[in-house]
Amino acid sequence: METTDKTAPLEAARKFIDQNFPDCDGALLAGSAVRGEATATSDLDIVVFDSKVPSSYRESLMASGWPVEVFVHNLTSYQAFFRDDTERARPSMPRMVSEGLVLRDTGVIDAIKGEAQTLLAKGPEEWTDAAIRTKRYFLTDTLDDFIGCTDRAEGIFIAGALAEGIAEFELRTHGRWIGASKWIVRSLKQYDGQFAEHFVEAFDHYYRHGNKERVIELADQVMQPHGGRLFEGFSMGK
Repeated sequence: METTDKTAPLEAARKFIDQNFPDCDGALLAGSAVRGEATATSDLDIVVFDSKVPSSYRESLMASGWPVEVFVHNLTSYQAFFRDDTERARPSMPRMVSEGLVLRDTGVIDAIKGEAQTLLAKGPEEWTDAAIRTKRYFLTDTLDDFIGCTDRAEGIFIAGALAEGIAEFELRTHGRWIGASKWIVRSLKQYDGQFAEHFVEAFDHYYRHGNKERVIELADQVMQPHGGRLFEGFSMGK
């Protein structure tokens, strides 16, 4: 990444904390800058823990040439975000805390990092048979829309929904965390690099050539161990 007009990420983050949260209990630099994946449009993700803050908040700022996303918590409010992320199976906050580089610590960071790492290692709550059945039905419905679609414009967006559904189904039925946007592919790579490659190739082939077969095969592949496509006999709320 080109940083000609920017202070180095870690230096910029430390300066930001010194200027904006000099008395905080702890602070971490997380995100792409820590993982070595920063791009020309990346920001600095900074998590702050301050016992004097009454409730959590998020703020976007500019500092040292960087866009900064700061996530501010007191010493208990972050736990609600951990719980919410666990329930939706997208561990954004636990991941930031776990991977974060320490910018400041008065002795609170190790325990909070330990909570995050324990949560991440445990994985999301296992889907019940009923949940799998419901997800099979809606994935089948999206797949049917995709198969029957003859409008290229509509097909592009149905394929996007199908990609999310396939990724979610494969990951959750294997007890793995899911993601949104770029984290769909990242989560799949963490789960199974070969599957992730197959997934990307299938959708890339459709978007480039309009051929649906690889995507259809992929959807059937993930549903097959759980009974395949589902329509007849499904009901909700009866």
